[in-house]
Amino acid sequence: MKLCFAPMEGVTGASYRRIHREMFPGADRYYAPFIAPDSQGNFRLKHLRDVLPDSNRGIALVPQILANSAEAFLSVAAQLKELGYEEVNLNAGCPSGTVVSKHKGAGMLSDLTSLDAFLSRVFEAAPVKVSVKTRMGMNSTGEFPAILEIYKRYPLSELIIHARDRAGMYKSRPDREAFVRAFESCPFPVCYNGNVFNQQQFHSLTSEVPGLSRVMLGRGAAANPALFRVLKGGPALGRDELREFHDRLLDDALSSGLSPHYAMARMKELWYYMIWMFPDSAREFKALNKSRSLEEYRSAVSLLFSACPFDPDTGFGG
Repeated sequence: MKLCFAPMEGVTGASYRRIHREMFPGADRYYAPFIAPDSQGNFRLKHLRDVLPDSNRGIALVPQILANSAEAFLSVAAQLKELGYEEVNLNAGCPSGTVVSKHKGAGMLSDLTSLDAFLSRVFEAAPVKVSVKTRMGMNSTGEFPAILEIYKRYPLSELIIHARDRAGMYKSRPDREAFVRAFESCPFPVCYNGNVFNQQQFHSLTSEVPGLSRVMLGRGAAANPALFRVLKGGPALGRDELREFHDRLLDDALSSGLSPHYAMARMKELWYYMIWMFPDSAREFKALNKSRSLEEYRSAVSLLFSACPFDPDTGFGG
């Protein structure tokens, strides 16, 4: 089974990937949070820094591109090839309203003629392999058969299917039945994504989809950084190693030049996922979120780790 770490904006940047890989090996691949170029193919320096080879040594990384212009996509792909990348991933799944309104991410699925034209031009000139991460429709997973017919026209290196429509955001139940139908008819490798938060859900998925050999984890792995290890038969996450992981992430953020304010903001975003492993921690979590200084934040974290029950098998529940 090939296990991949989903791209999560604000969470799984280069620093996170490096420390995660060192402490919790088990992810076979990481996907970088999307690069969003302008119409000329230019993009922010922070996105370039995130995918620089020197920042990702020893990590099997696939950069992701969010674009609705084939020429912009190809420009970024060419730049990434110069950095040594052999594959890029198209984001056709982001459900954010600001993204969809620009006909990017899942918004690409609202116009299949444009999607077809985009892919035709990309695969005509792509300098690297191209995979796609997709939702199963805008308003219904019943839209996916028509979408899939478009994908089947092209030599995708992989199709990562988030088994929801865009309307479901992250709240609706993944449509496993629709995924199975798509999986069985695809001519290229298929990876499942959607609500795999613990061992039980993983085994339920693999039992329901015989032959599935690729699974992408996102929120479940952000909540429990040892989940990849556990799914491959390794030990459960320990309280002390989670504390070490947290401290290394915080120290790295501060040493990279981030102000205490932004370093804490980054960690608080991660705590949105990790807090699920600490049942009955509402009061301590509230204090952590309300902390204004680095001293207050460190004190709140210490109290959380020392005073609250810890259950790494809980799984993300948001």
